[in-house]
Amino acid sequence: MTVKTLDELRGLTCRVLANANTSPGNAAAVADALVAAEADGMPSHGMSRLVAYAGQAASGKVDGQAVPELSQPKPAVIKVDARSGFAYPAMNMGLDTAIDVAPEVGAVAVGIANSHHSGVAGHPVERLARAGLIGLFFCNGPAGLAPWQGNRALYGTNPMAFACPVEGREPLVIDLSLSKVARGKVKLAADRGEPIPEGWAVDAEGKPTTDAAAGMAGWMVPAGDAKGAALALVVELLAAGLTGSCFGFEASSFFTAEGAPPNVGQFFLVLDPEAFGGPVTAERIATLIQAIDEQPDTRIPGQRRFELRAKAHAEGVDVPDGLLGQLEAMA
Repeated sequence: MTVKTLDELRGLTCRVLANANTSPGNAAAVADALVAAEADGMPSHGMSRLVAYAGQAASGKVDGQAVPELSQPKPAVIKVDARSGFAYPAMNMGLDTAIDVAPEVGAVAVGIANSHHSGVAGHPVERLARAGLIGLFFCNGPAGLAPWQGNRALYGTNPMAFACPVEGREPLVIDLSLSKVARGKVKLAADRGEPIPEGWAVDAEGKPTTDAAAGMAGWMVPAGDAKGAALALVVELLAAGLTGSCFGFEASSFFTAEGAPPNVGQFFLVLDPEAFGGPVTAERIATLIQAIDEQPDTRIPGQRRFELRAKAHAEGVDVPDGLLGQLEAMA
């Protein structure tokens, strides 16, 4: 392992993507997202993704030069066409507008079409919470979950996230995949030749496996079994059906450079607390958080990431030497 500062990782990411036909603005947006994942202790969504991102930008599977296109067909509806580019610039564009519009209309929906991997789902909703808003986020991806008792993957692992401001402390951020674990963790284990715990994934025949490579060839186990599979279906309909994007079984892999663009979708619901309960909303949220805090051994979801983030800003993060060498050769 080698310790790198967050600024060093941003610079490295931008150089790698610049060599893979990606515009400076798009590279900066991707770098911010990957480095933020590393800082929050989520390496499966951090620098380990850069090799695949760069390969896809170089092959044209993702358009590194794409400029997202925004429209506002109704006062509270924001549409962004990512145009087969990276998700992060498109999400930034949509949320910039939503943060301006939500206080005027009270509630805003943001749909992003023809997009790509959206990274740590908690990050964009955290941004909304820091702007004083409440955010819900739904995103689909390439097939990694089967319908309950099905025999092949149709849905993505389909993360969803929620965040809201909490007076006097960091925002509440809830970020979860609808598989028992994020598929990126299985990919990371496969890359390292490490086993995975039983119960994370099944092989191509639907049998439980601890072999990460076999798990990547099969599909993930849904969180909550049938309930998780049903929620994954809801996310497919919101993120892809509503935005006109590819469903999981239609989308190409986020991990390989071959094939057509995945063109998946993202959907945000952005609420202004002032439009609903005014000061009462903030008081009600704080009351519930305090009640959770008062119970021994409880932990507010998402708080650990803030501790890890502060440490990473002060001390940097560890990057595996093999990955670092590969990225430096690409820069």
